[in-house]
Amino acid sequence: MKILAINPGGTSTKIAVFADQEELLNVNVKHAEDELHQFATVFEQLPLRRQAILQTLEQHGLPLGELDAVVGRGGLLRSVSGGTYAVNDRMVEDLRNAVNGEHPSNLGPVLARDIAAPLNIPSFIVDPVSVDEFDAVARLSGLAEIERPSWLHALNHKAVCRKVAREMGGEYKDFNFIVAHLGSGISIAAHREGRMVDGSGGRSNGPFSPERCGSLPAYPLVQLCFSGRYTHEELVRKISTQAGMFDYLGTKDMIEIERRCVGNDPEAFVVLDAFVYQTCKDIGGYAAALRGKVDRIIVTGGIAHSELIVRMIRDRVGWLAEVAVVPGEMEMQALALGALRVLSGAEQPAEY
Repeated sequence: MKILAINPGGTSTKIAVFADQEELLNVNVKHAEDELHQFATVFEQLPLRRQAILQTLEQHGLPLGELDAVVGRGGLLRSVSGGTYAVNDRMVEDLRNAVNGEHPSNLGPVLARDIAAPLNIPSFIVDPVSVDEFDAVARLSGLAEIERPSWLHALNHKAVCRKVAREMGGEYKDFNFIVAHLGSGISIAAHREGRMVDGSGGRSNGPFSPERCGSLPAYPLVQLCFSGRYTHEELVRKISTQAGMFDYLGTKDMIEIERRCVGNDPEAFVVLDAFVYQTCKDIGGYAAALRGKVDRIIVTGGIAHSELIVRMIRDRVGWLAEVAVVPGEMEMQALALGALRVLSGAEQPAEY
């Protein structure tokens, strides 16, 4: 089975082609920022990105007629359970209307369907960011007007769970995992027997990251909001892209921060240690959510390439369960594998 996977980002579109599980092509197509800025909405970028994908496939000698399916990164959809979903009209309309906000990933399902439809082949999405499988008790925040959200790196979370489960001789549903996805954004979640039942991350809670603030004390945050120092837009931008390690150390570059730690920079070490400390506190909390029945702690994302940080995490939580490391992200492979599970009959496609 030959599958095209599409993952639209802020200034690029990642595309990959797989023959079953073998990767034949992996290209990150760059888009000029001034080219994208001419569009008022994300949806208006659709023709530009579609043409870039088609040109790239042609340049690499990959005929569209050989494809069996196209799969896109799921956008900011309504809450769904995990799984592989066939792209349908309701999904496209929700993305067109940006029901949960504008994001480049909103184009993933539409690009997949636009390319697949003329070929009479199916189009899918897999484990979108809107996957919500939280237990009822995980939703309460302590303020009735605010519910704890499930906006996590669901695609990579579930992909690494499946990978580690296979290595353990079973399936995702057979185990309990705690996954810590560590990158420019952080998300940590408890996975119980194939469902992501609690988690933290995104822009709402969890540890701080290279550029995001994570959880903040409520009263000081309210005071800051009404201090007059920031407009609404400025404060959203600050906590989303100018907080975390960047706010403390002036850089988001984890390699530079680690180099400063090794060079005995005390300020850098305190910040890095605090990041690991907060990450491990969350992991410990989700061990309680799983009643202590944890088969593996999985560390993934770009920061998982750091031997120093992984060692520090093992030192704090290795007593809870064995720590498995899956560095980087498996997103393109995860998209293709989700489509392949449906094409092979191992999984039924879900309906949005």
